[in-house]
Amino acid sequence: MKLKRRRRLVTYLNILDQPIRFNPFVFSRKFILWAVLGLFGGIIASVYWIILEFLTHQLAFFEGWLVIPTMAICGLLAGLIIHLIGDSGEIHLIVNNIRFNKGKLNPKNNPAMVMSSLLCIASGGSLGPEAPLVQVTGSTGTWLGKLFRFKGEDLRSMSIAGMASGFTALFGAPLGGSLFSLEILHHKYAVEYYKAIIPAFVASSFSYIIFAIIVHLGIGPIWNLPAYEMQDKFDFGYAVLFGIAATFVGWLFIFCTKFFKTAFGKLSVPIYIKTTLGGILLGLIVFYLPITRYFGHHEINELLVGDFSLQLLIAILVFKIIAIAITVTSGWRGGFIIPLFFCGATLGLIIHQFVPSISLALTIVSCMAAINACVTRTPMSTTILLATLTGFTYFIPILFASLTGYFLAPRIPFISSQMENSET
Repeated sequence: MKLKRRRRLVTYLNILDQPIRFNPFVFSRKFILWAVLGLFGGIIASVYWIILEFLTHQLAFFEGWLVIPTMAICGLLAGLIIHLIGDSGEIHLIVNNIRFNKGKLNPKNNPAMVMSSLLCIASGGSLGPEAPLVQVTGSTGTWLGKLFRFKGEDLRSMSIAGMASGFTALFGAPLGGSLFSLEILHHKYAVEYYKAIIPAFVASSFSYIIFAIIVHLGIGPIWNLPAYEMQDKFDFGYAVLFGIAATFVGWLFIFCTKFFKTAFGKLSVPIYIKTTLGGILLGLIVFYLPITRYFGHHEINELLVGDFSLQLLIAILVFKIIAIAITVTSGWRGGFIIPLFFCGATLGLIIHQFVPSISLALTIVSCMAAINACVTRTPMSTTILLATLTGFTYFIPILFASLTGYFLAPRIPFISSQMENSET
């Protein structure tokens, strides 16, 4: 016993003799770079959002039948930008670059992405600013990493942290935005690049602060769902049932997108012709159903406070799905996450007409979660994002619905680069 005690004493003395150091993981050059990247991401997102809001208000003047030529002209201009400057690609290209291009996102695609997406989103296309922001902030992370000669996982982590700062600025959810930037890159059933989680958290936190200060957006819930209190143990079962219904709509969206992708793919014309044609079709939908205009950030609240008939809600859901599919496949630029949330909210209102005794908040948030998880395969981050955006404080029903959408999703993912053999 005396020998063991002496050994312990020697061990403790050796530990005490070591010089006191700050934690190298926290107080390091990398931490400062992640913070700086978050600051850049917040500033970039703020400038983008301010310009987008300005253009949106200017183009909102053109309504009624004028929306058709307005969206056609904006589609033409966006197509010309892509044709002349370069194709910025879609979200699958970002995922592929992270996975197979050593985590490098090329900044040369940013001008075309920014200018074309601003026109597409501001004029009323059914895609949101998440994809452009992720491309720009992610490539900023790549640039900053190269500037300090990062390689391998360090460089990839900088790109992912940049992506997270872009997601966070838009959604106002540092935790959800960080997880989404990782989960969207997932491979089969595993989240890859978990080493980037702390860089993503740090960059997201700083991006959130800057964006909130400049734009005053993202503080608190942005969609005003009715208050919810769990009163029945079967609420989790209801969340699964609503999730199944929303997953069916997710499948419908995927098939609709593939149909229009095939249709536009058969047109052997320059991209600016396709974007113009897409603008005309979108303008026609918006002319008859004005609430389908834009990507849904403000329109979800219009749905919640409006008094829509069942027939009108069904029409809104069907034509919003068509509008998103046309926007995605005709060459218009943007992201489809918030538009999918809009579809989920519409479906929730439809279901509530049949089962009004069940909480409206539970119905809507379950549908929103499942449809997004079905299409993007991001159940964890979808759960956290929706809890933040809606103020729905009970995570478990949202998680049940998200997992339902995830496991009932098509075997072949909508984002093709999530496939196991997508590099081929």
